[in-house]
Amino acid sequence: MLVLGLTGGIACGKSTVSAWLRDQGAYILDADEFARQAVAPGSAGLADVLSAFGPEYQREDGQLDRARLGARVFSQPAALQRLNGILHPRIVAAIRRHLDELAALDPPLVVVDAALLLELDLQPWCDAVLTIELDAPVQLARLQSRNSLSQSDAAARIAAQSTQAFRAARATWVLLNNGTVSQLTHDLEQFWRDLTAKFPGAVAPPIAQETQHPVA
Repeated sequence: MLVLGLTGGIACGKSTVSAWLRDQGAYILDADEFARQAVAPGSAGLADVLSAFGPEYQREDGQLDRARLGARVFSQPAALQRLNGILHPRIVAAIRRHLDELAALDPPLVVVDAALLLELDLQPWCDAVLTIELDAPVQLARLQSRNSLSQSDAAARIAAQSTQAFRAARATWVLLNNGTVSQLTHDLEQFWRDLTAKFPGAVAPPIAQETQHPVA
């Protein structure tokens, strides 16, 4: 079972790359999905977040008000650190559990899709790491447009992650996504050739992820 870490800066196109890898037959473990599960209604994670930040961050439908909480924590580093202290151990535990259970299924390629792959210290669990990056002005503009953020709010969210240089220095491959979707696809095809040359077993028929997932 080959484990590929997928990371990158916010708004750099990591989700598009993850979807492309899924189409090639990769089994995706999405850290964002585990983060959502960690604060699902009725969960201990949600209770801990509300205890730390206040009941006003719970919506009427019982869900965590992620947009409201995000606006607070990305403007207050201490608050972000406190939230990370609640969520990160749960995300890491979920990924570790799924990797252990997937080992019994032995899929050819598992992708750990995590913007904070390095910050969560998940790299030692990966055989290789691909990071998706953008030039800084393009990243800022895309994030502002995608999330309807002011320039200062977008800059704060970018600053909350590690730097591009930090990720690139620790990655096996760095893919710059400054161009069109067509260019990204072309670059991914070259990456896939490089990946399968380095790890020939990564090429295999797709796995039915919705039926093969070992954990409900």
